[in-house]
Amino acid sequence: MMREFDALAGYPEPNARRLVNKYLRTIKQRIVATERGYDFFDGDRCYGYGGYRYDGRWIPIVENMCCTYELDSSSKVLQIGSEKGFLLHDFLIVRPGIQVTGVEASSYARKNTMKEVQSFVVDAPYVDLPFAEGTFDFVLALGPIYTLNLEDAIRCLKEIQRVGRGKSFVTLGSYMYEEDYWLFRHWTLLGTTILQPDEWKAVLEHVGYTGDYKFTGATSLHLQWDSELSK
Repeated sequence: MMREFDALAGYPEPNARRLVNKYLRTIKQRIVATERGYDFFDGDRCYGYGGYRYDGRWIPIVENMCCTYELDSSSKVLQIGSEKGFLLHDFLIVRPGIQVTGVEASSYARKNTMKEVQSFVVDAPYVDLPFAEGTFDFVLALGPIYTLNLEDAIRCLKEIQRVGRGKSFVTLGSYMYEEDYWLFRHWTLLGTTILQPDEWKAVLEHVGYTGDYKFTGATSLHLQWDSELSK
């Protein structure tokens, strides 16, 4: 059965709250971000990550995932939206021999994926995965689902359920109160389907999802209105 669970526990938190205002990300910056090219990954912070570089921070997360989801060197893991392959790389560090696969739509990210896992990353639609039913022991999607419209978010979740064997972990853009919604809305560059927890649960039940999920929003991201610029 599906459960709300934080498989990212231990991921480094920001030292301070992230200040948000209505001028933080403009439509022009969001347009650039949708290309998910250099500017989004390695350009100015207003376009995305502001420099997406490997620093080993995923290793303790992967160690916990391997224990929680009982993954060993014979397991098969899929990450939807693998970006530069940092998480896949660390699965190989923690469980040598494990079979990792990434699906990444960004040509820039694929080109700049870590060489150790680059050959394991494919270009495919997140809503139509090129894998047989029940291929993977564990499926991850950290972020990409809520960047899709609702129809495609549902299709992606169905694909996760189809290609996996029941164990998965996804993050979903969510809010509890209206203020939380607008904090997250002004912060996120690509967030599209941002629902309340009960709405997401209805979606998960609709697709027959059996994995784990975590809500991402203003609280988890430590977002706070910039009082000087948000009046």
